[in-house]
Amino acid sequence: MEQKMKKIGLTISILMGITLSFFLSLGGSIMGAKQSGAFSVPGFIISFIVSVVISLLIGFFVPMRKITESVSEKHGPGSMKGKIIQTLISDLIYTPVITVVMVLLNYFMAKSHAPEGAGPQLAPMMIASLIIMFILGFVLIFIFMPLYMKLVFKKNGIHEGQP
Repeated sequence: MEQKMKKIGLTISILMGITLSFFLSLGGSIMGAKQSGAFSVPGFIISFIVSVVISLLIGFFVPMRKITESVSEKHGPGSMKGKIIQTLISDLIYTPVITVVMVLLNYFMAKSHAPEGAGPQLAPMMIASLIIMFILGFVLIFIFMPLYMKLVFKKNGIHEGQP
């Protein structure tokens, strides 16, 4: 059973990593396009790939289930408050790391296409992106995590209410 739970956790991490990476990369690329004036498909693809790698590394090395369960256990894991706390913890772990890397990547891409001495400023880009991506990440995790859990549990023969 322990092996099955590890497989389930890994599958959920991969699904969430790809989902978060897609939307956060898209959001970051759109925000970068506002600064530079052009949306770049290759820039989005590069951001997405880098973000997926970061997400998968976090998913493989950070024991998300243990962290979220131990914290939310005090607040009722099945309750709305428990779900919000689990989402917040996941968001605090994934989103800042992905956002900082994506902003730096987009900043250097925009800077390389801008005329000498022009281009976006890093601090406003970083602050705005962190705020927007944190909110987006929270919403995505809150919506997709339960869906992916139900899907993966069902696929592995575990039904609601089963220990």
